[in-house]
Amino acid sequence: MTTTNTLPANSGKVRLITLWILSVLLALAFLGAGSAKLAGAAAMVQLFGKVGLGQWFRYFTGMLEVAGAIGLLISRYAFYAAILLALVMVGAIIAHLTVLGTFPAAPIVLLALSGMIAYLRKP
Repeated sequence: MTTTNTLPANSGKVRLITLWILSVLLALAFLGAGSAKLAGAAAMVQLFGKVGLGQWFRYFTGMLEVAGAIGLLISRYAFYAAILLALVMVGAIIAHLTVLGTFPAAPIVLLALSGMIAYLRKP
């Protein structure tokens, strides 16, 4: 008697649907955050003022987040976009802990989700 560890055919479909839902939700989160930075929302201007690298860094971070959000929705680039966004979140965590003095709950969650997408989309 042989036993195989194969998953039912539907598991691949469920995995793909879950991955797309997760990707769309994460893309929306980063699109919103990046757009707020690029639009010059008062909270973002104040936050990046505290960081001390200048407002150019707000624009740079916003562009990375928007580009990453778009990349998550293109299968060919989703892995690289997830890695990019994970790196941006590592920077956000460092900024929260060292400069801003706040607990980085949102960046930690976004880092975990970006890492999960990168893992599931690895080439």
